[in-house]
Amino acid sequence: MSQHSTQSGIAALSICEALLLALNDAKVLPEREIMGVLEDAAATHENAAGSDAEIEEHKAVALLIGKIIAGGNSVRRT
Repeated sequence: MSQHSTQSGIAALSICEALLLALNDAKVLPEREIMGVLEDAAATHENAAGSDAEIEEHKAVALLIGKIIAGGNSVRRT
C-alpha cells in the first residue's frame, strides 16, 4: 500500500470517527446504533470474497473495526 493510500485511509477513519461522535452527541444515533453500524461494517469485511490477498486485507479491516468496537473510540461512553 502506498504512503498516499495509508494517509488517505487514516484520514477517512478519523473523519468517520468524528462523524459517529457528532451523531451520538447530537442524539441523532444512540450508542447501540453506532455499535450496530460498526458491527455491520466488520461483518461485511469478514464475509467478503475475492483473491487470497483481497480476503486477507478484508480480514485485517474487520479486525481493526473489532478493535475500534472494543476500545469504544466512536462513542462517548458515560
